[in-house]
Amino acid sequence: MGIDEGIFKAYDIRGIVPEQLDEEIAERIGKAMAEFLKCKKVVVGRDMREHSQRLNNSLIKGLTLMGADVIDIGMCTTPMNYYANGIFEADASVMVTASHNTSEWNGFKICREKAVPLSGDTGIGDIKELVKKNEFTHAKSQGKVEEKDIQNQYKEFIKEHFHNPENKKIKVVADCANAMGVYELESLYLPGIEIIPLFDELDSSFPNHEANPIKEETLEKLQQKVKETEADLGIAFDGDADRCGFVDEKSNIIRSDFITALIAKDILLEKPKSKIFFDLRSSKIVKEVIEKNDGVPLMCRVGHAFIKAQMKEEKAVFAGELSGHFYFSENFNAESSALAALRIMNLIINSGKRFSDIVDELKVYAQSGEINRKVTDPDKIIKKIEEKYDDGKVYHLDGLSVEYEGWWFNIRKSNTEPVLRINLEADTKELMEEKTEEVLSLYE
Repeated sequence: MGIDEGIFKAYDIRGIVPEQLDEEIAERIGKAMAEFLKCKKVVVGRDMREHSQRLNNSLIKGLTLMGADVIDIGMCTTPMNYYANGIFEADASVMVTASHNTSEWNGFKICREKAVPLSGDTGIGDIKELVKKNEFTHAKSQGKVEEKDIQNQYKEFIKEHFHNPENKKIKVVADCANAMGVYELESLYLPGIEIIPLFDELDSSFPNHEANPIKEETLEKLQQKVKETEADLGIAFDGDADRCGFVDEKSNIIRSDFITALIAKDILLEKPKSKIFFDLRSSKIVKEVIEKNDGVPLMCRVGHAFIKAQMKEEKAVFAGELSGHFYFSENFNAESSALAALRIMNLIINSGKRFSDIVDELKVYAQSGEINRKVTDPDKIIKKIEEKYDDGKVYHLDGLSVEYEGWWFNIRKSNTEPVLRINLEADTKELMEEKTEEVLSLYE
């Protein structure tokens, strides 16, 4: 059968079932993965979508036909899948999920050993070519499948990082979005934490809202519930629980770069002098908080494959991304939304302050937020903008960044459409608005 090459993305394999992705393709992907990675022990987990079990089984069939042994951890979150990859010392892992995509989508997140992700440049492209050729030689001895439950081990792992010596009480509303946040949330039922679950019944039709906390409209019911229950904070998980968003006790949505700064603050109480990465789109306050709390701030480009590689190279303990991905060295440089939530709760409990008061201390600068605009020629516009601001501090870690004494901006191209994404920050609201308008005027 023909293969839709569009399912092979920059960071995963993802398509509509069954038009783009079915059991036969899943089996081929399993075979291709085994051949490319030469893996002998593979962790496989899945989300709650109706077709995930079928795709999971076909993927495992492909892996075992090539001689790989499989540890099937069943339904789990993506952070749990990464954790299992590491603790079982697997050669590779696969998570069958389409994350926040709607119910007709599914896919595969693939890692090497120690949860090192495959990207388009480091393996997904090679797997695509093998899937297209479909010329596999099965192993003489078929691999075995062993089923294991990772939930309790993951919960114990998360619990190790909870610091509440006086057993203070904290009330948390957690929006699971009818998705795998239900499983991630299980790790937060700890002494002193009162959980008020929201949409905690698994339902791949996502009946209440899209499982995507980066979209502010998906947080409205969480905000309402926090107010109604007088909770101390709210947490929202995405579809496979590798991202999360936060609201404070007043139901204000908290920027993820502020969350990065606060998690860093809690970690540095235990691990001073540690290296911590922050997304280059983050407010300057993030770098300042890390430095003030005796940490070493390092800027990273956008994208989990890049961030995890940089964390490994620099031996960093934590990284945060504006999209709500939070990476921990304890989870093999991979995401853990439960650990991110717990670190924020640690800070609230041990500071004796309200969440909103802690966040208010970070509101030093004025941000534009990410502004996305369609353009006809992104490269031409970026060149024009760089020429205009060549007297600033210019760097190209990811797109174009320019820094001045009282303001800075980053402008990046979309990977999938002719869109430019700009983030700008200034010392004052007036300067931020002036400079945002000035840069955007160069789009014409």
